[in-house]
Amino acid sequence: MAETPMTATPPHKPVVFTRLGIRRGARMALPLWIGMLPFGLVVGVISAGKGLSLLETLLMSGIVYAGAAQLLALEMWADPVPVLAVILAAGVVNLRMAPMGAALAPWLDRLRGWRLWGSLATLVDHSFALSMAEQRAGGRDAGFLLGMGLSLWVGWMVASAAGHVLGGAVQLPAGHPLYFGGIAAFSALLVPLWRGPGRDLAPWALAAAVALAAQHLTVPAPLPLLAGALSGAALAAWRETR
Repeated sequence: MAETPMTATPPHKPVVFTRLGIRRGARMALPLWIGMLPFGLVVGVISAGKGLSLLETLLMSGIVYAGAAQLLALEMWADPVPVLAVILAAGVVNLRMAPMGAALAPWLDRLRGWRLWGSLATLVDHSFALSMAEQRAGGRDAGFLLGMGLSLWVGWMVASAAGHVLGGAVQLPAGHPLYFGGIAAFSALLVPLWRGPGRDLAPWALAAAVALAAQHLTVPAPLPLLAGALSGAALAAWRETR
């Protein structure tokens, strides 16, 4: 893997893609495995309960690689499987990845081939948040994003496989403290993204208000999440272009 600058970047700060960046991203992702563990275990347990084999569970986790979309798909699982409805539901949940890719454009626009597609295929909320913080801090090694994504992908596969194998041994009651691990991890990801009340308070507050209002109106999942994300992103984009 050549450690040379990518093309079409300002001469004073070129974007690079190095092994060192990949390794650093992978190391930075290791603490986030703790937050992924509850999601992965639950996905594995539910997959086993729905009759999926370990191989089928690993294929779903490895290809879809999105906890919320997988849980929603499993919730809709039936015999026969409503394939079109499941695909549409998973697609709606994962629409949030589009603005994430746009935000990471200063790195992604300068990648080609497997570097680009590998980074996009392994992009999740966790890797996006820390990569955005790295980018805003002046980081120029796009390998950081791929390293984080690959490390988290491995953790997700391990957790979902463990949930499937252990089965009934990890059937936790509702409200068990372990479930808070995922919420805590997502909450912690907001810290490096926060740029101060002047820039982020209004979009974040709008996103939260819209999502909660939609949830209160019993709008079916995942539309509250999507409505909140898109409304907050739209306000932020409008403020940035002023």
